[in-house]
Amino acid sequence: MADVKNVKRWFNVHKWTSLICTLFLLLLCLTGLPLIFHEEIETLEGKAQAAPPMPAGTPRTSLDNIVRAGMQQRPGEVIRYVFWDDAQPNLVMLSMADSLNAPPEAGNIVVLDERTAQVLQEPKIDEGFIYVMFKLHVDMFAGIPGKLFLGLMGILFIIAMVSGIMLYGPIMRRFDFGMIRRDKSTRLKWLDMHNMLGIVVLAWTMVVGVTGVINTLSDVVLGLWQQGQLAEMVAPYKDKPAISGPLASLEQAVSISEKAAPHMERRLVAFPGTMFSSKHHYAVFMRGTTPVTSRLVQPALIDAENGTLTDMREMPWYVNTLFISEPLHFGDYGGMPLKIIWALFDIITIVVLISGLYLWIARRKANEARLNRVLQSEAVLQSTTN
Repeated sequence: MADVKNVKRWFNVHKWTSLICTLFLLLLCLTGLPLIFHEEIETLEGKAQAAPPMPAGTPRTSLDNIVRAGMQQRPGEVIRYVFWDDAQPNLVMLSMADSLNAPPEAGNIVVLDERTAQVLQEPKIDEGFIYVMFKLHVDMFAGIPGKLFLGLMGILFIIAMVSGIMLYGPIMRRFDFGMIRRDKSTRLKWLDMHNMLGIVVLAWTMVVGVTGVINTLSDVVLGLWQQGQLAEMVAPYKDKPAISGPLASLEQAVSISEKAAPHMERRLVAFPGTMFSSKHHYAVFMRGTTPVTSRLVQPALIDAENGTLTDMREMPWYVNTLFISEPLHFGDYGGMPLKIIWALFDIITIVVLISGLYLWIARRKANEARLNRVLQSEAVLQSTTN
């Protein structure tokens, strides 16, 4: 009797958590599928950026030349970030805007050849198929509230998976693993298919679900880092006035950071006054060179007035957890074979979600039909008695 009560309890948990989150999970799976292949899709659309061919070993030009070229390309704007991407060798990107405090979506990207400081492209970052898919997947065009809401749906999805496991155990005591009762009704065949596919992709959906929830907390993690470690690193400059004169050499700032972390390479530079830095520092984020450590960054703060290193620390564990979760979520750390595996699991998960909806609808219809038969029988019995 206790087992029956436990099964019923887990069944209700599984039913309601699944019903609440299924439509949103379908949205995430459908939008996540093209995002797995976003680089390939952008190449087909002609949006991929590539540096012109030059002799191997051509040295980089000074980052100060890069900064001057960007300012000449977009006069009247300020540079907020300088960043590099492994998928785009020999290129350097500038994030520019009318002011340092402008919202991210108000910025512009300037792509330059880091060997010649030649401006190559100014891609639009807020349009196109991949942009729409990304925004739907991340926050449904609703900003931080949308992101946190999708995180809540992810938590319900994790609960639905755990409750599904608790239901699948008692079922498998009576049947063989992966059985599909082909001689039974359509609803039972779909139930068996739903259970089997759900168990097959369980490990993947758990990884993607947990990392997805972590990713929705990126703004919370950023806030914790700003109020914690970053505040400690810039505390000696708390009462100093903001820099009013020209900034120190960016090339010198990055060179000092590379000497302080010789086992790492440049990833991103945040200019003074941006959210990843302070009003007095360049924040040079260095990353590792192995497949795992390349996902982790270490900030070096360089005094933007005199060009000296003031602090350099490893990121807190909660920031590193976020950095590790991002590639796991999209499967973008293992090349095309892993992307294909991720896509297949995504498609199977879509089938599981759709079959779950079908089973709920079919069960409701079956219950309604059963209730109608009972009511009709009672009506016939009552008319006969009268």
